[in-house]
Amino acid sequence: MQFRDLKTQYQVLKPQIDAAIQAVLNDCNFISGRQVKELEESLAEYVGVKHCISSANGTDALSLALMAWDIKAGDAVFLPDFTFFATGEVVSLLGATPVFVDVEADTFNIDSVKLEAAINQTIKEGKYQPKVIIPVDLFGLPANYPEINRIAEKYGLLILEDGAQGFGGMFKGQRACCFGHISTTSFFPAKPLGCYGDGGAVFTNDDELAEVIRSTSIHGKGSSRYDNVRIGVNSRLDTLQAAILQVKFQAFKDYELDKINEIAQYYTDALKDVVKTPTIPAGYYSSWAQYTIQLENKEQRDKLQEDLKKEGIPSMIYYIKPMHNQTAFAGRKFDEADFPVSNHICDRVLSLPIHPYLTEEDQGLIISILKRVWEE
Repeated sequence: MQFRDLKTQYQVLKPQIDAAIQAVLNDCNFISGRQVKELEESLAEYVGVKHCISSANGTDALSLALMAWDIKAGDAVFLPDFTFFATGEVVSLLGATPVFVDVEADTFNIDSVKLEAAINQTIKEGKYQPKVIIPVDLFGLPANYPEINRIAEKYGLLILEDGAQGFGGMFKGQRACCFGHISTTSFFPAKPLGCYGDGGAVFTNDDELAEVIRSTSIHGKGSSRYDNVRIGVNSRLDTLQAAILQVKFQAFKDYELDKINEIAQYYTDALKDVVKTPTIPAGYYSSWAQYTIQLENKEQRDKLQEDLKKEGIPSMIYYIKPMHNQTAFAGRKFDEADFPVSNHICDRVLSLPIHPYLTEEDQGLIISILKRVWEE
């Protein structure tokens, strides 16, 4: 059994994917081929924004956004404590300071009440200038953007939506990756929409920002490849990956997103009286990058993972430690009392296999083992 079954997906889409790859090979236009522009236009239309600029990976997408805003030393950037390391890493790489904020116990997304408190505390201390909020659409669920927008407007902050796991998710009919002043996503193979390598994208409605981001992603390119108007990086989505994504994006829209929501609902219906299942608030729609349950304690979680492993069923722990406890940030001082939820859930979360090609038989086996462990 696969945690995210890319093998089955490829077999289903093999004729189209093979043809798309062969077309790139025939054209030999491996960098900035027509498929890249076509994909960007399709993604922008789907998300509902004016501009999509593809990048080499999702981490670069975040960096490109922060670089476009000239985020630097002395700036404070607010982000959830419970997320993948890249979200805080890019802030530190630019010399700015990530300020970690605890998350909601039910959605795992940044807690807006604690966010505002962290902003006020940063202002009071006067050491760093608040500049950006980076909400993360964790596990496929968009963050609480109505409250985040209110806070951002109140304090004059920018919003950078990290939709690496959220692509395809929605809030009241609006797609993830449209909620920030700039938004980003990742096409890492295991993401809701993934390529066969690394890839990412930046989304914005701001014409000027789009121009700066596109330039920065190609060595600060100006009017030609040898006219460099700013310091940039080399972060382009190659044509092969764009061609593969075109095929997979069509399947994603046609049936994969609906199917994975059906599978998630089946899990929830079967397990809601057994373990703590994911919460999807009213008005929200998840793209289910992960289906993450919570157990009563670390011992129960670890035992369940071991029992699943014995049956050949993979599971993952996202995440084993919160951001403030990462070794890379060991030089900073944190008050553990500021992160009760993040500390709590790191010992209790377990993500189960979920993908559009998960069979009812395999899902039934996973559910039966969970119920057996619970009874024991």
